[in-house]
Amino acid sequence: MERLQKVIAHAGVTSRRKAEEFILAGRVKVNGKVVKELGMKVGKHDVIEVDEVPIYQEKSVYYLLYKPKGVISSVMDDKGRKVVTDLLPTVKERIYPVGRLDYDTSGILLLTNDGDFAQRLTHPKHEVDKVYVAKVKGLATKALLAPLTKGIKIEGKWTSSAKYQIVSVNPKTNHSLVELTIHEGRNHQVKNMLQAVGLPVQKLKREKYGDLTLQGLHPGEYRELNKKEINQLLNRSK
Repeated sequence: MERLQKVIAHAGVTSRRKAEEFILAGRVKVNGKVVKELGMKVGKHDVIEVDEVPIYQEKSVYYLLYKPKGVISSVMDDKGRKVVTDLLPTVKERIYPVGRLDYDTSGILLLTNDGDFAQRLTHPKHEVDKVYVAKVKGLATKALLAPLTKGIKIEGKWTSSAKYQIVSVNPKTNHSLVELTIHEGRNHQVKNMLQAVGLPVQKLKREKYGDLTLQGLHPGEYRELNKKEINQLLNRSK
């Protein structure tokens, strides 16, 4: 037996917090009866409906995808472009991405049907390090990048501190490779941070998510996370 809001989240309907709001708003039924209290526990044989639509209590699954460029971090696109779930055609569960990567950004993207897991990893108060490598226009220096370690203001809001490493600098082509470690997930954050210090991003890849790497995968390939990896992510997001 599990709490109703957790079951709804695990079904991929929404996060656990949103599921609680749905329950309090009278949008959830269990075995035909509206439930408005958060303490209820349900089993696998109970029929749960959200907005009159039955949910399927499928098992929780967790995948790591090497997202290539030119793919949308979504489960559908009104312009008919390829989305990340198109790259996992054999997965039967209703999975969705945890956070997002820009259309032109490659690298690690997690997908799951566990709403609680997704909420834990994407909530601003949880600090899971994400490592990006960016090809930037300009010659990176410590003086240019130092402000990022204290946080900078972007669109009226301060970023958290970041860590950086200058991988390489090429004066002939006027390009540099910069590794940036952050734990936030704002839209276009890495691009905006580097742009703000005068190093516009021309190519971007997310190479690490917590302890996870892309080892053994090529663009467009994926694998299932094991229990140890799932627990490590949850421990990092406490």
